[in-house]
Amino acid sequence: MVKLRARCILVGDAAVGKSALAQMFRSDGAHFQKNYTMTAGVELVVKSVNIPKSSDSVELFIIDSAGKETFMEACEKLWGQPSLLCLVFDVTSEASFRSCEHWLNRVRAHCQSLQVPGVLVGNKLDLSARREVETTVAQEWAQSQELEYHETSAKEIENCEAPFMTLAQMFYDMYQDRVQTIQSLV
Repeated sequence: MVKLRARCILVGDAAVGKSALAQMFRSDGAHFQKNYTMTAGVELVVKSVNIPKSSDSVELFIIDSAGKETFMEACEKLWGQPSLLCLVFDVTSEASFRSCEHWLNRVRAHCQSLQVPGVLVGNKLDLSARREVETTVAQEWAQSQELEYHETSAKEIENCEAPFMTLAQMFYDMYQDRVQTIQSLV
């Protein structure tokens, strides 16, 4: 039985639902907080994820970062060296989707171009009547950036676990690859 720990940064514009998504994941969908205050720095959410078809797990330390530019310098200091990235946008906001490139570039610059596996999450599916970003557009962009794509609704508890399960599996797979590499050297 292996228990791994991964530092995952959660980024995206303000009000796209990053905190709601993280809290719904942590509480297994038990509680959607209707009155959020904007994150002013970072908040830490921790949850262990069991890896399917194994007795192993990955404990995700999710660093929920403020989406306001004024807080970003302080946030970056608290990111440390992230293992994983969760980039979130609001499907009803074209502007929040266009900002994803800025966020991704900022994370990559912080990580000094080291490859950080990640996911792109289109949140707020419950507001699909106001949708501005089509699934195929987001999927194509995610694929071009080597990110997995998920759509969620934190409010309706729809698919909230999927991005984090994908991230945990990615981290576990990287670990397994490194173990095999080391074993092949012996």
